[in-house]
Amino acid sequence: MTATTLHADLLGRQDPQMADVLAGEARRQAGTLQLIAAENFTSPAVLAALGSALVNKYAEGYPGSRYHGGCEYADLAERIATERACALFAAEHANVQPHSGSAAVLAAYAALLRPGDTVLAMGLPYGGHLTHGSPANFSGRWFDFVGYGVDAETGLIDYDEVQQLARAHRPKAVVCGSIAYPRHPEYSAFREIADEVGAYLIADAAHPIGLVAGGAAPSPLPYADVVCATTHKVLRGPRGGMLLCGAELAERIDRAVFPFSQGGAQMNSIAAKAVAFGEAATPAFGSYAHKVVANARTLAGALADQGFAITTGGTDTHLITADPAPLGVDGRAARQRLAAAGMVLDTCALPYGDQRGVRLGTAAVTTQGMGEDEMHRIAVLFGRALREEPSRTRTEVTELALQFPPYGQ
Repeated sequence: MTATTLHADLLGRQDPQMADVLAGEARRQAGTLQLIAAENFTSPAVLAALGSALVNKYAEGYPGSRYHGGCEYADLAERIATERACALFAAEHANVQPHSGSAAVLAAYAALLRPGDTVLAMGLPYGGHLTHGSPANFSGRWFDFVGYGVDAETGLIDYDEVQQLARAHRPKAVVCGSIAYPRHPEYSAFREIADEVGAYLIADAAHPIGLVAGGAAPSPLPYADVVCATTHKVLRGPRGGMLLCGAELAERIDRAVFPFSQGGAQMNSIAAKAVAFGEAATPAFGSYAHKVVANARTLAGALADQGFAITTGGTDTHLITADPAPLGVDGRAARQRLAAAGMVLDTCALPYGDQRGVRLGTAAVTTQGMGEDEMHRIAVLFGRALREEPSRTRTEVTELALQFPPYGQ
């Protein structure tokens, strides 16, 4: 089975137009390097669950208390998913219904806060997510967000500043987590700060949760009141979200998901989440998670050798943020040139600067089987694409990608 034939063969006769679209996307994924930090390749088993008969089932509510009949297998699928999530992360309670990471954060806020409450979170210019107070997002419209930043020289969180802001603003909740911070948060420090001002601690672990599952990152579970996460990224599950918490907040979290912020659960996605949790509990996934980090550290060092300025001097995770300015381009121009060469990544804000940098991750290429030798090669290709005509690099990028097909030959 290949990524190209996985979906296109099923649709070819009935809807050739859409079959062509899916085949084209499969070719794009197989022939370019997927370095977006939030993306990965699911297993064939996860894809099978997504395309299962559960896609047809309406299952509003929770197992044993649905608003629709015929939910016996939907209930079983969700119970398996929540049981596996609790076992995987040593959590007392899991809610696997959120449709996305943002939906999970919305539910956490709805469970713990009221409109107008003050929330302390990482500022967007330093790596905070839209749900951490963006004025374009519900979070910035409904709550009074105060942003903390990072040290101007090291790029690391200044916990003294976080404490001072907490004392000055007395937030109802403190949020730790980021989409562009490549180091592990000190969850114990955040817990102490939250306790001092009587605040809830919400961990937005959308990016590191897969590393947590594989034992390659510290867990926020012993410290946070609620953990919000996605089930894709490093975790390699379907696109979606989940919430983890203690038993005392279980009912509030569940009601904040349904009926407050969502209707019917996507049962095929919940079944796929269960499959991913089962895969993440294996020794093979633990080896994978550690290899993701090793690859990221190697790639960060190799990019520095190519002239990139690496934020915080390196990474503890799958994620790297870097400034390409020493190579004569900003983040937006770098993304365009790298895309033209077949290397797909994102831009990101750089602390205390007007220019944007680049954000990339090693989860997908590690799933494909690439190792540290390939990370050195990718860094060289980065440098070549930014110094020369990108089209000259494209052939070599395609050759490298095709050596590691995401779904086999």
